[in-house]
Order: sequence, then C-alpha cells, then structure tokens
Amino acid sequence: MFRVLWNGKSAMLANQEKLDSISNNLANVGTTGYKRVDVSFKDLMQESLDKQGYPINDKTAYTGTGVRTSSWVRDDSQGQLQETKKSSDLALDGEGYFRVKQADGSVAYSRDGSFKVDSNGNLVDAKGNFLDVEYAAGYNKDTVALQDKISSDNFTIDKQGTITLKDSNKVVGQVPVYTAVGNDAFTSVGESLYVPKAGAQVVKSTNVDVLQGYVENANVDMGKEFADMIVTQRAFQLGSKAITTADEMWGMINNLKSR
Repeated sequence: MFRVLWNGKSAMLANQEKLDSISNNLANVGTTGYKRVDVSFKDLMQESLDKQGYPINDKTAYTGTGVRTSSWVRDDSQGQLQETKKSSDLALDGEGYFRVKQADGSVAYSRDGSFKVDSNGNLVDAKGNFLDVEYAAGYNKDTVALQDKISSDNFTIDKQGTITLKDSNKVVGQVPVYTAVGNDAFTSVGESLYVPKAGAQVVKSTNVDVLQGYVENANVDMGKEFADMIVTQRAFQLGSKAITTADEMWGMINNLKSR
C-alpha cells in the first residue's frame, strides 16, 4: 500500500514539473529568440522480487518505485525568422549565438537579436547589454566623427556580420557569432541569456548567416504544447487517483480489522 502511495506521489510531482515547463513555454511564445524547454523522466530504483515456491519456472518480477524528472532539456532548434525591416534587428540563420556584455562586465550569449542603437553608437539589447562587435583596425567609436558613428539607419550588416556605413562605405567592424563545443554546453540565466557551463569551450561559429532586418521567433509550437498539457494533466490526475484509491483500500482494511 505504501508503494502505491509513493508511486502516486512521485507521478504527481514529476507531471507537475512537466506542466511547469509547458507553462513556461506558453508564457514565452512571443519572446524573441526563446528556446522551448522540456523535461525527461526516469524510473526510480527497481526492486527484484524473487517468487520462490511457484510450481512453474522460477521467475523474477520487477516492480518500480515511482518516477521522477531527470533533467530539463532545452530545444535548440531554430525558430521562424520574421522580417522587421529594422536596421538594428538581427537574426542568426544557422548555429550560434550573439555575445553581449552585461552591466557587471560579464558576458552572456543569446539568440535574441532585437537590438537598438544607443546615443553612443552602440548596439544594445532591451536590457542595455552591449552587443559584442569586433571593430576594424583604426576605428574607435569613442573618438570618430559623428558622421562615422553608427546611427539607427546609416549602416548595413551582411551575412558575414560585416558592418558598413552606407554613406562612406567605411567598414566599422564585424559581429562575431559564437557556439559551444558539445551538446548542452550552455545554461540559461533567464531573459533569453545563456552562459557556458564550467569547462565548456566557446568558439566562433562559421555555419551561420547574420540577417539584418530580421528577428528569430520563439521555437514554441502552441498546438504541441496544448496537446502535451492535456496528456500531462491526465497523467497527473491518474497519480492523484492512485493515492485516493490506496487511501480508500486502506480504510476498508482498517474497517475489516475492527469487526
């Protein structure tokens, strides 16, 4: 009886975590560059029950002790690219991440290319983080003349990430794109930002195009998320039903003993 209660409890906890991931995905369906998350399940330790004394062939039965989530898994597949015609909006078609510098000086990586140009000619995201740009030799954005600074619509960025001023055809620099060696090398820190895990190696990506005037939408399929929600809610209810049934059976047994 205890096993039924425990299995029901573990099923409810695991499916609640699955529901949390679905809710997170649906809440971020409109977030630029967001990558959906899922959870993977694993069986808890199994016990071997040796059924001795049976008149047939000796068999060993296995019984599980529940289920739990083993990890949250991020889906890094590319979302749909949407044209905005805004010069400072960038999207990555292929593998890789933009690198941004945060207020505390640390760096993070993101697929969110919704940038804008600040008063100093920097490309910044909605949180004020600076897009990493490798400036051309001899170009100093802090000392160049006003006409040579990046403004909202005086520059172009080609597929290689090269930034060129429209009027003078002067190359300002390049937007580098980075990727990590190995799967699951980045960990999310929120706000569509990622940092490499300890020991992860980050290198420049070559299998990618930088597209100006586009952004990458979240890779969330609402139809799939709602279908998963229905299935997961049903599984949660079954776990709850198992606990209720076990409690009723326990009550019946106690009543029998009292007679």
